[in-house]
Amino acid sequence: MQVEMFTICDAATSDHGKINILGSFDTIWVRQFPTLYPHCAVAVKIRFSSAEKGNHGLSVRFIDADGQNVLPPATGTFPITMPDNQLSSSADIILNIQSLNLAKPGEYSLELSVDGQNKLSLPLFIRQSVPSV
Repeated sequence: MQVEMFTICDAATSDHGKINILGSFDTIWVRQFPTLYPHCAVAVKIRFSSAEKGNHGLSVRFIDADGQNVLPPATGTFPITMPDNQLSSSADIILNIQSLNLAKPGEYSLELSVDGQNKLSLPLFIRQSVPSV
C-alpha cells in the first residue's frame, strides 16, 4: 500500500479514477478569531497491490497543536477489487469539510491512517492577517 496523494484544498472531485483538485494549500489566513472557514476538502489517493485486495479502513483526523480533535475523525471502510491480471489498483477518497470552526491561530495537522496504521501527517497553519492601513 502506498499513499500517492494526500492534500487539503479548496475543492476536489473524483470521477472514474481521476481526482480533480482546486487550490491545494497549507496555510489559511483569517481576519479574526474565532472564525468559520466556509469550505475545504481533503483529497486522498492510495494504491494497493493485487495481494491487498479486500476491505480497508481509513481514518482522517484534524487536530490542533495539543493533539485535540478539531473535528470528529472521519472514518470508514472501502473495498479494493481488481481483475486477476492487474498488478495494482487505487482508491480515491474525497472528504468535504463545511463550516470549519477555527478558534485560534497556530499549527494544526491532518493525520491519515490506513488499516489502523498512521501513514502521513500534513501541517496546516492558521494565521491572522494584518489589516491593511
